[in-house]
Amino acid sequence: MYIQNKMPLIDVKNLSKTYFDEGVETLAVKNATFSIEKGEFLAIMGPSGSGKSTLLHMLGLLDLPTSGEYFFDGKNIKDYTEKEIAMIRNKKMGFIFQSFNLLGKLNVLENVKMPLLYSDVKESEWNIRAQKAIEDVGLKHRLNYETSRLSGGEKQRVAIARALVNNPDVIFADEPTGNLDSKSGRQIMEIIEKLNEEDGHTIVLITHETYTAEHAKRIISIKDGEIIKDEEVKNRRRADEFIK
Repeated sequence: MYIQNKMPLIDVKNLSKTYFDEGVETLAVKNATFSIEKGEFLAIMGPSGSGKSTLLHMLGLLDLPTSGEYFFDGKNIKDYTEKEIAMIRNKKMGFIFQSFNLLGKLNVLENVKMPLLYSDVKESEWNIRAQKAIEDVGLKHRLNYETSRLSGGEKQRVAIARALVNNPDVIFADEPTGNLDSKSGRQIMEIIEKLNEEDGHTIVLITHETYTAEHAKRIISIKDGEIIKDEEVKNRRRADEFIK
């Protein structure tokens, strides 16, 4: 079992999510209890329909739990106002999705600047910040390209740059290599590893693939909405070993 420190960034206790549809009750996540320390690289792994994306949405404050407690940076999310929760999502959390979620008619720079529109960062700094994030993912040469013209791997790099632009405490990556070929997937995992090992970002990776999860330093396995295993990765893969 993973040994936790005293001051976790994320701490959840008996976190559960139930959906109701036309009188039918579906328990998507049941009594999830774990902590995530600052600077960790954690993978949440499970098959399709296991509840891992629902869990990610709750951790990322995109959805609220039906029951249980969630502490972010030492404070119960129940004690935050809706405005404060929105601020945390924008300023302290970054999101990378399998489907990229980019605006195709906007160029790379404009897409990466989007989170800054809702931040307290001065507008005079937006271009500087966005360009730095784009350079960090190796896309400086695509700065003014419409994202609809980019390859899948390039689109995911834009999504990573967008997640980085507010310098968040934690980055949530939901199946980030799911729509990519093996070469692009390897490049994306290299960037994600660098964000953790060199830049110190906390990473929470969602995946159904064992070989992708093994890039993390810790894996939480989930099945039918319940956590069945929580352990450190002993034989950790490197991005240059990535096989699609």
